[in-house]
Amino acid sequence: MIIRRLPEMKRLIAFLGSLGLMLASSPLTALAAGTGSAGETGSVPLWMCVPFAGLLLCIAVLPLVKGEWWESHQPHAVLFWSLLFAVPFAVKFGAGTASETILECLINDYLTFIVLLFGLFCVSGNITMSGDLAGSPRVNVGLLALGTLLSSWIGTTGASMLMIRPVIKMNSWRKRKRHIIIFFIFLVSNIGGCLTPIGDPPLLMGFMRGVPFFWSLHLLPILLVNMAVLLAIFYFIDLRAYRKDIAIGLKPDISKPGTEVKLRGTHNLIFLAAIVGAVILSGTLPGLPAFQDAAGNVKGIHIFGEVVLSYPAIIEIVIILISAFLSFKTTESEIRRENHFTWGAIQEVAVLFIGIFITMQPALMLLKANGANLGITEPFEMFWVTGLLSSFLDNTPTYLVFLTTAGAVGFTEGLTTSLGVIPIQMLTAISCGAVFMGANTYIGNAPNFMVKSIADENGVRMPSFFGYLLWSLVILVPVFALDMLLFFL
Repeated sequence: MIIRRLPEMKRLIAFLGSLGLMLASSPLTALAAGTGSAGETGSVPLWMCVPFAGLLLCIAVLPLVKGEWWESHQPHAVLFWSLLFAVPFAVKFGAGTASETILECLINDYLTFIVLLFGLFCVSGNITMSGDLAGSPRVNVGLLALGTLLSSWIGTTGASMLMIRPVIKMNSWRKRKRHIIIFFIFLVSNIGGCLTPIGDPPLLMGFMRGVPFFWSLHLLPILLVNMAVLLAIFYFIDLRAYRKDIAIGLKPDISKPGTEVKLRGTHNLIFLAAIVGAVILSGTLPGLPAFQDAAGNVKGIHIFGEVVLSYPAIIEIVIILISAFLSFKTTESEIRRENHFTWGAIQEVAVLFIGIFITMQPALMLLKANGANLGITEPFEMFWVTGLLSSFLDNTPTYLVFLTTAGAVGFTEGLTTSLGVIPIQMLTAISCGAVFMGANTYIGNAPNFMVKSIADENGVRMPSFFGYLLWSLVILVPVFALDMLLFFL
């Protein structure tokens, strides 16, 4: 067993080595002042990124070598690596600064993140699809295309949670189906969210900094190219798997395939729309004078130091939680039983991502301090750097770092934002890199892990962290290289 896992370990070492080389190409310390409202932290040593790398190592390897232990001790691992960051950080910069940094991350990033996921998870779990639609290659292509287009209008998380259970249910009769979920993550959970600020949080941050709401529609040609290529690849992979399943005697338990589809719990679409509306409000309310003080800062509840929970964020959280509560109160429990609804997926994401959000702070500080010194001036460079970092770090702050970098270069032609003038092609490259390449790893975007967890719960044997990474290297990277040749050179 150990010998079989050696390739996984080698890929892990290669990844950590490349990450180290990337960081080592910059100064070993970075000025972290201005990384948020957490105050002056002076220089952040490179070794403080070790807890983040250690947590990624656990997520990638422990399910392979110690699966049962990992399932039971995820919270302990998260606590260990979080403390391994927090304690040295507090020793070096002081307990007050450390508390402020962690609270800033938890209150203004993680809280709204997990509440949104929770709301969408609850509401989508109360919608079920049934009927005579079987998981054939044509049907699956149609489902993936529909989910991809929905992602820009109800968010990648919303579309993923709404579509994943029907996709799993329609393909439950098949033996070979992990590729379906992998391409689902590629398209629905990531690439499809590029057309509006609702689709993916980085674009919402761009909207809040002066990028017009419908500017992202300029990305439609790139989306269509990616959809066409990936769906074509998927069709031939799925057709081959489908024929093998049929050859061994598997067939769907339906009488008239493809003739009837029923949706139950459709009233929950109202609550889904309310959640989408809450996300839009969170991006528009901070710009209104009623929500700003005399200095132009967004009003809110003071938590600690300079950490403030803004009123727009509170409004968003309240709307989402009320929508989730009403969804459960107004929906028959039979629908959740049909969906095999459990709390396991959201619990796993909540636990793992609180650790990721905390431990990645030094890496984000390094990136923010050194981003402008990387010498990145071409769109294709922005595309790859933003994308590759978004594969392992939160794509929202990564997007903001490079958007700020592009705005500070001093361009005179392009789109005027609050951060400066940014050429259209440069903005396109940053946006596509942040949104598209979140698909490269399970941790690149929150819906990825949610979809994986739901698939695992429903008996779909998903690849390991590095197994999935191999799929993305073989399938996605060539597609992104095509994007570069067509749109960013």
